[in-house]
Amino acid sequence: MLPQPLIAVKDVETSSRWYQSVLGLESAHGGNEYERLTDKGVLVLQLHDWDAHEHPHLGDEQIPSRGNGVLLWFHHDNIDAAYQRAISHNATILEPLHINPRAQHREFWIRDPDGYVVVVSGKCGDLGPAAD
Repeated sequence: MLPQPLIAVKDVETSSRWYQSVLGLESAHGGNEYERLTDKGVLVLQLHDWDAHEHPHLGDEQIPSRGNGVLLWFHHDNIDAAYQRAISHNATILEPLHINPRAQHREFWIRDPDGYVVVVSGKCGDLGPAAD
């Protein structure tokens, strides 16, 4: 079984561009109502417009909290390049690149355009130097 998270967003195309430029994901669908984002051909995230197709269980766009208690967590093979890409695309940095001693890897936390918290981590045991 593979997870295939779907998040509701205000502007699918804007969010798609953000995830492509900041995380290096690739569009596998495109469009203004729905998007499938992949990494090396594997689906990792779906984006869905709040109002498209009348899905009653997407949530309520009027409630400002996005994914309270849910984090979108991505493992990345090149954490240094991912962090530099996030910085160069002016991603909102919640926690800069740092070592997580319990997980034995480096990670950074950012916020996407719709307010979702996104965590990007390196490989388990990746304890290279943390960025300043």
